[in-house]
Amino acid sequence: MSTNRFAFFKGEIVPIADAKVSVMNHALNYGTGCFEGIRAYWNEADEQLYVFHLQAHYERLLRSCKVLQIRLPYSAEQLVETTLELLRREEFRSDVYIRPLAYKSFEGIGVRLHDISDDFTIWAIPFGKYIEKEAGLKVGISSWRRIDDNAIPARLKATGSYVNSALVKSEAMQNGFDEGIVLTQDGHVCEGSAENIYVVRNGVLYTPGITDNILEGITRHVIKQLATEELGLQVVERSIDRTELYAADEIFFCGTGVEVTPVVEVDHRAVGNGQIGPIFSQICSLYYAVTHGQDPKRREWCSPVYNSVLA
Repeated sequence: MSTNRFAFFKGEIVPIADAKVSVMNHALNYGTGCFEGIRAYWNEADEQLYVFHLQAHYERLLRSCKVLQIRLPYSAEQLVETTLELLRREEFRSDVYIRPLAYKSFEGIGVRLHDISDDFTIWAIPFGKYIEKEAGLKVGISSWRRIDDNAIPARLKATGSYVNSALVKSEAMQNGFDEGIVLTQDGHVCEGSAENIYVVRNGVLYTPGITDNILEGITRHVIKQLATEELGLQVVERSIDRTELYAADEIFFCGTGVEVTPVVEVDHRAVGNGQIGPIFSQICSLYYAVTHGQDPKRREWCSPVYNSVLA
């Protein structure tokens, strides 16, 4: 791993210490930005760093920008190439988390989205597990509700909307749980503080639909593909009641940060037998293989960083 870190900032790759914004920055003061979380995985056998679903993440970022009226002078393809160049400059030889951020860069007072300047940055850091709980998570239903699409759209990865997630996460941890599950305004299961959710009952996978104010997760879609195409399982998207969590055989979170992580307890009630379930274990193995470039059928999901083996 390199000792000098960089960022893409104001159109060029610069030392990360030079990538600074003013305290007057509009995004800092009003939360008017949007971002992505992208993972890259180090494959020791290939001596290669594979970035997972890079193009799909940038396509989603540009959709978020459209909602926030952020105008970027880059296509998704250009952002892919810029990210790969940044990672090559860093010379990482470990798993990495990549953070692209588009934001309103106007310096001044006034809440609005139109007729103010925009900017964009990318930075990356070595990154392992988001949650270190190999035996599974103990979670609680949050007293906070997920923000509604007609308030701050959850399908949009807006920086300001993650205050909602932070309230959920801190409440859960300060109450002795590892994570929280947040409900929609009408009381249906939505997601974790920053993770989509799957519930397994009688061999069928259930997950809230996109109209239940969830993030349209890239990992969520990958899990659906793996479950149906590799394991022959049925995946149903529908609203899920809170008490269905108590009756579930298995529950797991998924997302770029959390990857796939099992839930073994909800509101002090064991999920299934309180152990990691067989369907989760199969999906976890499949997910590891595809993200690390080990599945030849899905190698196109992975963007290699290095053109040749590192010295």
